[in-house]
Formats: sequence, C-alpha cells, structure tokens
Amino acid sequence: MKDRKTIGVGIDVGTECVKAVVIDAEGNLLGSTVVARRGYFQDRVTEAFNTVLDDAHVGADDLSGICATGFAENCVPMATTFRGETACHALGAFHHHPHEMTVVNIGGRDPKVVHVNDRGHPTAIHTLRRCAAGIGTFLIFAARHLDVSPTRMQEMAAMAESPVDVGSYCSMFSGQDILEKLRDGATREEVALGCIHSIADRVVEIGHFRGTIRVTGGVAEYFPGVLQALSNKIGMPVEAVPEPILAGALGAALWGLRSRQMDHCKQGEA
Repeated sequence: MKDRKTIGVGIDVGTECVKAVVIDAEGNLLGSTVVARRGYFQDRVTEAFNTVLDDAHVGADDLSGICATGFAENCVPMATTFRGETACHALGAFHHHPHEMTVVNIGGRDPKVVHVNDRGHPTAIHTLRRCAAGIGTFLIFAARHLDVSPTRMQEMAAMAESPVDVGSYCSMFSGQDILEKLRDGATREEVALGCIHSIADRVVEIGHFRGTIRVTGGVAEYFPGVLQALSNKIGMPVEAVPEPILAGALGAALWGLRSRQMDHCKQGEA
C-alpha cells in the first residue's frame, strides 16, 4: 500500500461526462474512469469516485486529498479542495508536455485558447465573443440527428468528399441547420464533416495561437477530425495530449497534491 500522503484524486464534472483519476506523488496514473452524465450530477460523481478507487486498488482512507473541478464541481461532496477548470486543463497538459505552450480546451461547453507558462500556469485565457456554448454537446446532438453514435460520426465524416456549411456560432441553431441540410438533400457524411469543420471554425475565430499547440477535452478524445481541420485552417501543427478527456481531472489531482504539500510545509513551519 502506498503512503496515503502521496495519493491524490481529481474529479472533473463536465456537462456530458464525469472524469476521475487517481495519481501518485510523481503524477503516475494509478486509475481512471469516464462516466456519462445522466440524471443527477452527484449520483454520477459517486459512481465515478467508487469506480476509480477500484481501478486504482486503493480505498478512500488511502487518499491525501480530492480536488474537484468543472461545470458542476459543487456536486463533489467528498472534495477537499477545488480548482478552476482552466488551471486544471493547463496543468494536466503541462504534465505531459512540460514547457510553454498554447492549450486549446474543447469540451462540452465553450472552447478556450490558453497560454501556459513554463510552470504550467495559465497566463492568458481567450474565448469567443460570439455565442459558441455547448460545443461538445452540439456534436452529441448532431450524432443523434444523423442516427449514429458519436464515434461513428467521426468515421462517417471521413467518407465525405466535401462538407456542407453548418452554422458556426450558435449550437442551438446549428441543430436546426443540420435538419435543414438533411431535408434539402445533403448526405449524412457531408453533414458530419460539416459539423467537424463547424467546431474547428469556432476555435479558429478565437485566435491567439502560438508555439506548441496541445488540445484537451472530450472533443479531442472522440472527434480527432476537429484537430486535423483546425491544423489545416491555422497552418500550424495541432496535437492532442494523451487521453485528452482526462486532462482536467489529471490537473485537478496534481493541484490537489500540491495543495496538500503546501499545507504540510506550513504545518512544519508553525
């Protein structure tokens, strides 16, 4: 059994999924899980927490701390600390690539372009001025309109010769746009590719891309075509971090361990 002072948990409660990880003091992943959100947030948080502890073969008494982040971080009753999701995604990406970079977070809600310094801290955060909320949610709804699973939608898009134009700024109206395109004779493949390009267009409008670009979030996990489209549109290499959907939870776990270490140092000085 590992020293309980060296084991941390991060829980990222998003609009579509609850992500949880367990790490040791060196940031090694001991366990992870992704639970689709349905019903009450707190029920899914409890499910994710129990599942990730089982996956890591640790018990709640073995933990040094639990850090929560994300849209519904307030629904994590077992949390010992909280951290903003931008800081968590920045540190999660930095753990894999420890240098200055631009982190593009594309999750269930609005996309962000974040400049990260050589300590893993965000120094600038850029978002769209126009409405682009619900990006990941939009892709999931789009898949339903196309009568495919989200992963199948990515495969379907790859079979299209060219995309149809899908509204790029409001996710709610984009759903209506998809139905109109299908009504007017567009193929499902063309619409799927149009959705992929629509997301990339939203991110391109944010701008502020520089240096190394790494992408976090569920869209990078399930819709890698968005990254290729983004790279083509900005003329720069774009890569996802390993297991991008877990980046926020990983960053939360790392912040949680840092917080506990600082507390121990303060207690030692007292």
